[in-house]
Amino acid sequence: MLQWERGRVSAARASWHGVERLEVELEDGSGTLTAIAYPELTGTPAPGERVLLNTNALRRQLGTGGDAMVVARLDVMPAAPPTSGHMVKARYTPMQTLVTALDDPAGEHYETLREAEDIGGMPVVVADLHSSLPALVAGIRATWRGARIAYVHTDGAALPAAYSRTAARLRKAELLSAVISAGQSFGGDHEAVTVHSALLGAKHVVRADVTIVVQGPGNLGTGTPWGFSGVQAVEALHAAAVLGGVPVATLRVSGADDRERHRGLSHHSSTTYGRALLTPVRLPVLPRNDHRYNGFHASVRKQVKSTILKPAAKRGIAHELTEVDAKGLRDALEEMPVRMTTMGRTLAEDPAAFQYAALAGRCAASLAPRG
Repeated sequence: MLQWERGRVSAARASWHGVERLEVELEDGSGTLTAIAYPELTGTPAPGERVLLNTNALRRQLGTGGDAMVVARLDVMPAAPPTSGHMVKARYTPMQTLVTALDDPAGEHYETLREAEDIGGMPVVVADLHSSLPALVAGIRATWRGARIAYVHTDGAALPAAYSRTAARLRKAELLSAVISAGQSFGGDHEAVTVHSALLGAKHVVRADVTIVVQGPGNLGTGTPWGFSGVQAVEALHAAAVLGGVPVATLRVSGADDRERHRGLSHHSSTTYGRALLTPVRLPVLPRNDHRYNGFHASVRKQVKSTILKPAAKRGIAHELTEVDAKGLRDALEEMPVRMTTMGRTLAEDPAAFQYAALAGRCAASLAPRG
């Protein structure tokens, strides 16, 4: 069941491309709250307008519950959508929206996608947490400053790609060449029906040198090995392999998480790469001869071997433990124009979480064909 509340927009709050944050005074007189409107879905509510809100997550104080969501403008009908697109995202929900996808027969890139057969050795680096995105970009840029980077936003978490302030800021800073929303997600620079067609679009439309695939903000986890939306990373790694790309898997690592299952190597990396993955991938780690290498990194390597490499090998999958030079990566992380946080922890509080993502980005950039 949904929890509905009505209110009147009293002011605009700090917003970003594709997202309008509003201050809304509730109709029942109980106070004000912050709400998000997606102009692509509702248009932009103006001060004084009445709006219908979904406050489910907000009232239950869930991880996605920082804001209410504007479902409808009660006094204003938004403008009619363009008639060109006929691909439906968020299908059969009250907020389903029409888009023109890269692989839409009516779209300008249809012939390109129809003829594309592979991604020509393009590295595809995959992570399970959205907070890895800026660190992956930092690792790529520290290795190849001029690389064209596409980001594929999957539908494992936030469906609106615009919800990611991180992606919006990286696009504004021209550190990402394009955002492609795949599956049921929507609102990127380009749309794609599947992760596979998103990767083909990244290569042949965006002309990306490296592509990053990560779910949006707001992943869903249950504390169980398989009940985690980030397991979807498997699909992206499989897609990269079957399309002739080079799959690189980001190890989820933490030196500060209070939860034992995420300390050192996260159990989600063990499940995803050790038990679910059916294709070999590169697993970037810190070299033993690096001056930063210590007992923590030795423990992570041991966990990778025991919970990923060995179980995968028993199934006939030979992953590659890839040592990646970390020189300059901390500086690259600190220079990024977005704040690094994961599960509320900053770069200073949990450097390993971002370091391993940056290693994966550098690994991918080093494998990209040039010229």
